[in-house]
Amino acid sequence: MKWPESAVGCLFLVVCLCSYNHQVNALDNGLLRQPPMGWLTWQRFRCVTDCKTYPDTCIGEKLIRTQAQLLVDGGYLAAGYQYIIIDDCWLNTTRAPDGSLQPDNQRFPSGIPALADYVHSLGLKFGIYEDYGTETCAGYPGILGHLEQDAKTFASWKVDYLKLDGCNADIKDFDTGYPAMEQALNSTGFPIAYSCSWPAYQEFSKIKPNYTAISQTCNLWRNWADIDDSWDSVYSIAQWFGDNQDRLSPFHGPGHWNDPDMIVIGNFGLSPGQSRAQMALWSIMAAPLILSVDLRTISDWARAIILNKNLIAINQDPLGAMGRRILKLDGNVEVWSKPLENDRVAFVALYPDPYGTPIQVTISLADLGLIRYQDYNFFESFNGDFLGKYHYTDKYSCTINPSGDVHAFYVESAAPTKRFRRH
Repeated sequence: MKWPESAVGCLFLVVCLCSYNHQVNALDNGLLRQPPMGWLTWQRFRCVTDCKTYPDTCIGEKLIRTQAQLLVDGGYLAAGYQYIIIDDCWLNTTRAPDGSLQPDNQRFPSGIPALADYVHSLGLKFGIYEDYGTETCAGYPGILGHLEQDAKTFASWKVDYLKLDGCNADIKDFDTGYPAMEQALNSTGFPIAYSCSWPAYQEFSKIKPNYTAISQTCNLWRNWADIDDSWDSVYSIAQWFGDNQDRLSPFHGPGHWNDPDMIVIGNFGLSPGQSRAQMALWSIMAAPLILSVDLRTISDWARAIILNKNLIAINQDPLGAMGRRILKLDGNVEVWSKPLENDRVAFVALYPDPYGTPIQVTISLADLGLIRYQDYNFFESFNGDFLGKYHYTDKYSCTINPSGDVHAFYVESAAPTKRFRRH
């Protein structure tokens, strides 16, 4: 598919010798060795529970079955989007007489086990939401006081992924409470990927998170604000991660991921260029790619961005390196980079300013760290087009559209000759 002229931007991948030291002692339950990819109800469908007024968008089994089928039919599962996750508002307002969790029986008349079986029959994995506190953020029963019982319930339902929020709880208890739930999940013997909101609440409360403990407990964790369907929200979250990258990146890698929150491409708030930017930045950050969009109405251009094979490959690179913001240039242009396997590096150049004129950016290969080889071949990442051959002493120029577009490209060594010996 041809991109609209207004959506053309600049992301790139470069092959060079790099070192990347991010290893820490971390959770190793064998799950999520690459950033998880999937679909979540929250951003697009929130807590709509009135199925009489909103029969097609209320949180219920009809919505989940419909979106699950579309994940398969629309090519999302084939691209790697394998989890379908119900966020808040699936629960009954009370527990069952035996204390176990139960769904709203009007919106989930078949029950959660039957819904999970259906999801699994499509080749997808099933995820669900709960909260460490006494109640979820929307006021439904939380897990506090029922950790072991609820973990056994999730395992019996064949839940593959648990998102555990932190509303209505004492933040000071998180350092013991989230690990306790991890132990309860592991004791079931059923493999459940564990998504924590543990550090997000602490960051907002100016409590220093223990990321060593978090990475040893959770497969992924929310660090900062909930994303909204707007460029301001996407950009501010990316900036927070760039500002805090030195303390976040050492704990990021296979099986344990920082999470900047959902992909909001295909909804109402992002232009094509801004949508490209979110996909490019989340791929560079090796962030979870969790969609929250109505797959019945998504536009062709948004679907093409979400399914872009090159961007997904950058995101899913086996090294699992968290991309970093490496340059800030004139005009508020910033450059992010991410080392990849086979001696490569990916880059994104972002132009956030809301001016009417595209900006031309010139960057030396030395500033990009491309000095080990004599020559490099540059390719555009979204479409793979060849952009030219550059010597390590050259400068590379590109044009980026304003208001949050990106330039995405990748580079391969034009010859195996290195300028320097590795010591």
